[in-house]
Amino acid sequence: MRLSVLDVGSNTVHLLLLDVQPGSRPEPYASHKMPLQLVQYLDQDGNISDAGRDALTKFVIEARDFAAEHDAEDLLAFATSAIREAGNGAEVLDFVKSTSGVNLTEISGDQEAAITYFAVRRWQGWGAGTILDLDIGGGSFEMAIGDDALPDVAVSTPLGAGRLTRQFIHHDQAKPKEIKALRKHVKETLKPAVDTVKKAGSPNMVVGTSKTFRSLARICGAAPYAAGPYVKREFHLEDLRLWTRRMEAMTTKERADLPGVSSKRAAQILAGGIVAETAMDLYGITIMRSVPWALREGLILRRMDRLNSQDSMATVDPKTLTSIAKE
Repeated sequence: MRLSVLDVGSNTVHLLLLDVQPGSRPEPYASHKMPLQLVQYLDQDGNISDAGRDALTKFVIEARDFAAEHDAEDLLAFATSAIREAGNGAEVLDFVKSTSGVNLTEISGDQEAAITYFAVRRWQGWGAGTILDLDIGGGSFEMAIGDDALPDVAVSTPLGAGRLTRQFIHHDQAKPKEIKALRKHVKETLKPAVDTVKKAGSPNMVVGTSKTFRSLARICGAAPYAAGPYVKREFHLEDLRLWTRRMEAMTTKERADLPGVSSKRAAQILAGGIVAETAMDLYGITIMRSVPWALREGLILRRMDRLNSQDSMATVDPKTLTSIAKE
C-alpha cells in the first residue's frame, strides 16, 4: 500500500509518500516540500493572513495531486503549532478543506509530544529503558517521558526556535541584551514544565528529535546525514554550551556555514541551541543523542498499526484521522 503523509509545520510543509506492508518498516517512495514558514504570515493579532492561507491551500492542492499521480491510496494530513496557535486557525483549516477537499487534522501540543515519543520508542526499542524525548520545533518545544509504548507524561511549551527568534533576536548578530532576555525567558518558561516531567522519574536515555537537534548534534561533532540513519549520534552539554556561546557572536551567514545548518534555519539555530542547553541544564543531563524519527513517523506507525490490526490493506477513510491522532 502507498501511504501519503502531509505535514504542515511552522517552517516547512512536507508531503511524504511511503510504501507500507504489514509488519514492515515504512519505506519512503517520494517527497514534495516547500519552506512555507506559516509563522511569517501572522499579523499583529496572531492571525494567519489571507496570503498565508492561500499559499498553504495552493501547496495542499499540489500535494493532493502529487499523491494521486503517484497512486497513493491513503492520505494522512496534519498541522501543528503554526495552525493551532493562530487566532483564525480553525477558519484557515475550514478554507483549506472547502477548497482542496483535504482535511488537515490539528494536533495539540501534548498529542504532538506523545506521538513523537511513540516514534522514538519504536526506533530505540524496549532495551532503552525509560526514555526522555525532547523535540524543538519552529513554534513549540515538546517533552515526554516513559518506559512503555506511550509516555507517562507529555507536555508542550511555546519555546520553538522560530518563535523565540522572532520575539527576541532583532539584529543579524544578536545583541548581548537580546541574548540575556532570551535566556531568562526560556529558563522561566521551561522550569515549571521540566519539574512536571521530572516527577515521572529519571530516564535511562535522553533523545532529541527534530531538525534543530540534528543540526545541533552535527555542530557538536556528530556524524553527517550522509553517514545514514543507523549511526549513533550523541553530543555533550559542554560542547553544546561552547557552540551556543560561539553562535551568539556569529551573523546569520556565519551560522549557515556551520556543519548541518541550512541557510533557511541559520537564523533560528541560536535560539534552538539556547533552548536545548537550558533544558539539559534543568534536567541535569550531560549527554544526549539525536534520532531520525519524530512526529511524522509516529503518525505513520500508528496508521500502520491500525491497518495491521484490521488484517487488511484496504484504504482507510481520512475521516478517521482525527480519532487516530487523539488516541
